[in-house]
Amino acid sequence: MPTLHVCSLSRLHDTVAETRASHVVTLINDGSLVERPTAITPDRHLFIGVSDIVEPLEGHILPASEHIEQLLTFVRAWGRESPLVFHCWAGISRSTAAAYISACALAPERDEVEIAAALRLASPTATPNAKFVALADDLLGRRGRMVEAIYNIGRGAEAMEGTPFMLQLNRG
Repeated sequence: MPTLHVCSLSRLHDTVAETRASHVVTLINDGSLVERPTAITPDRHLFIGVSDIVEPLEGHILPASEHIEQLLTFVRAWGRESPLVFHCWAGISRSTAAAYISACALAPERDEVEIAAALRLASPTATPNAKFVALADDLLGRRGRMVEAIYNIGRGAEAMEGTPFMLQLNRG
């Protein structure tokens, strides 16, 4: 069964090794040094240089539609034969948003509320970046349902770093 895994930068190498992932999505500030795990070939690693913000802030990169389009193109090309890992700095906001967005895009038969509930159950600290979710909601034609579902699970528990977790694509 295809699985999505989320972790922080500090847990990236361990998570890739433990899950035997074939693909990685990095969502971190542009210019951040991220050492790609040796098991991941360059064509199976997407780096999206974006800040964890929801409104413009000088010196930072605001999430934009092109970032979500890159993400969607990459995850749709993933063969689902082995896990996909998403990570950001803390494993709390950008990566959880990307995993949620990917689950909504790759399992369109699943309800947004169901996926958001599964996200919250898997990670008490998940606080998906609202700007990412809103952009994806628009691109996927979800008419606000993704935004509302994430709003309804509320902000995650305070943490400096999230605990790695798994989100299944299919019900299970």
